[in-house]
Amino acid sequence: MSTSIRKVKTTDLELKDRLVSIQRVTKVTKGGRTFSFSAIVVVGDENGIVGYGLGKANEVTTAIAKGVEDAKKNLIRVPVLKGTIPHVQYAKFGGASVFLKPASSGTGVKAGGAMRAVLESVGIHDVLAKSKGSSNPHNLVKATFNALLELRDAYTVAQHRGVDLNKVFNG
Repeated sequence: MSTSIRKVKTTDLELKDRLVSIQRVTKVTKGGRTFSFSAIVVVGDENGIVGYGLGKANEVTTAIAKGVEDAKKNLIRVPVLKGTIPHVQYAKFGGASVFLKPASSGTGVKAGGAMRAVLESVGIHDVLAKSKGSSNPHNLVKATFNALLELRDAYTVAQHRGVDLNKVFNG
């Protein structure tokens, strides 16, 4: 499914932001070292809408604010069924690989750092997740977003195939 269909406008949404990671970056010049900060931020309404952004600035608070603004420009809609995801999904970005698996009610979010922030911002309450390869938070967030973008619920599959909803489940 193309990502253009899943884009969401920010109007009338109550978005909560979560800081995934913050790095101090050093630029060495002939005058000495210049420090700046880069922040990865995830925003979501905990009801199926989520976005991520990267902010860079000379101060931490400014970097986070820029990250939030960037995240609000990249919002997507994710299918959430009964607090979990519709099916198993694997995705990759750079060196980071992500595996998401639906879980029964009461399991909780079993996921590591950067993935946990994204999944909780979406509003997923029960999921089993594993990250393999690189643990770089930039790539982990992007890999998790790739996995969430590939998720499709049964209604969408039926509509895409042009068949009845019962035919999707029963063949």
